[in-house]
Amino acid sequence: MAEHRNETENLGELLKIRREKLTALQEAGRNPFAETKYDVDTHAVEINENYDALEGKIVSVAGRLMSKRGMGKVSFCDLQDESGRVQLYVRRDLVGEEPYSWFKKCDIGDIVGVKGEVFKTEKGQISVRAAEVTLLSKNLQPLPEKFHGLTNQELRYRQRYVDLIVNPEVKDTFVKRSRIMRELRAFLDSKGFLEVETPILTPFEIGASARPFYTHHNTLDIDMVLRIETELYLKRLIVGGMERVYEVGRIFRNEGMDPKHNPEFTSIELYQAYTDFRGMMDLVEEMMKTVAQNVLGTLVVPYQGKEIDLGHWERLTMVEAVKKYSGVDFNDWKTDEDAIACAKEHHVELPEVPTRGAILAEFFDAYVEENLIQPTFIYDYPVEISPLAKRKPDDPAFTERFEYFINATEFGNAFSELNDPIDQRERMERQVAERKALDPDCPAQVDYDFINALEYGMPPTGGLGFGVDRLMMLLTDSASIRDVLLFPTMKPLD
Repeated sequence: MAEHRNETENLGELLKIRREKLTALQEAGRNPFAETKYDVDTHAVEINENYDALEGKIVSVAGRLMSKRGMGKVSFCDLQDESGRVQLYVRRDLVGEEPYSWFKKCDIGDIVGVKGEVFKTEKGQISVRAAEVTLLSKNLQPLPEKFHGLTNQELRYRQRYVDLIVNPEVKDTFVKRSRIMRELRAFLDSKGFLEVETPILTPFEIGASARPFYTHHNTLDIDMVLRIETELYLKRLIVGGMERVYEVGRIFRNEGMDPKHNPEFTSIELYQAYTDFRGMMDLVEEMMKTVAQNVLGTLVVPYQGKEIDLGHWERLTMVEAVKKYSGVDFNDWKTDEDAIACAKEHHVELPEVPTRGAILAEFFDAYVEENLIQPTFIYDYPVEISPLAKRKPDDPAFTERFEYFINATEFGNAFSELNDPIDQRERMERQVAERKALDPDCPAQVDYDFINALEYGMPPTGGLGFGVDRLMMLLTDSASIRDVLLFPTMKPLD
């Protein structure tokens, strides 16, 4: 307690000193917030990597002071911009007596602009010899201590702006995230897909199982929900003749939070006419290999102490996978009662509606998923848990659906899309009825306009949806989804 009190008192004193410095600057006519622009023509990385070409030339740089070493009439500083750091060499006789006097009073974290000559010091350090220094913004909050940085994980998520300043590897993660997004779009664009946008606010909750966030539209005086998927709108576009579409969309689900889940996240959903789930399987494999190779330069990805080989993918039906890892054969269950008895024998949790197919899925969760470390497609899902997927022609108890798993985590979900409006209506109505039987106040509804769209005719279609953030975790070797979200959802401190 005493140590914490001392830290608080010290911080309070530092804050007071910095505000006093600000007041003094303003009274002296040097308001550090008055500048509206500063012309930057060179960045730190360019100076460090192209020294031979820039030696002796005048450059204009700007950034944050990250260290200062005063030596009387000369100061050495590290200036950090978006590309990295470069050393500043500031001499009193070069910048002038009065400018040098106030510069020596600058604090770590202040933002400055510097014009000067690129050179090397006697020790061979690439530097900028300042001829002009301009204070562009005063730092009023001391940065975390140099050698320990910002280490409190929760504080890092809350104050990502400080995290980015003092932890360069964090910025690297988000630069890589941007590159991954660019590669995903480039891959899909190269395959003839058209990027589109669909509504985030929807008029009612459809019969899917995820729990939405609710809001109210004042002008229309209706309750609305934030979308939990983009699927039904995108498939309307397939009906309309747009044969390959995708959306990079924010999705909102009012559910739990853990290292793999955040209430709002980014997904990509895509639909391609005249193909099926096997076409989507091939697309996923090619996409994952292409993005990893282009971003990381390899298909063997290090992740949390493991090596994930994106060059090799296993393909198993759900029945095969359950038999492989639990020894239980779905084909031995002739009735729902057989499946229930087997589940109880193996201490597998029963689903809310305990049918053979739903119990098979519970066996998968209990025995299989944890073993799927290397890339694996699991396909042929029970119809009970696949209300939007097309049934297998030779076995209507199952659907043409797959999910793919890496490091015991589901990464994406794909179907041969159901395009029979009569079957779709029956499944949606049954799903909503089951939900209302369990929760009479549940506002879930059937999207009859989507049924109406299907009645105009939707071609055979393959569809895929995957969470972008989990892919980011894999390709940046990040343990938590919060590490790849710039501003993850946090509980307010008060």
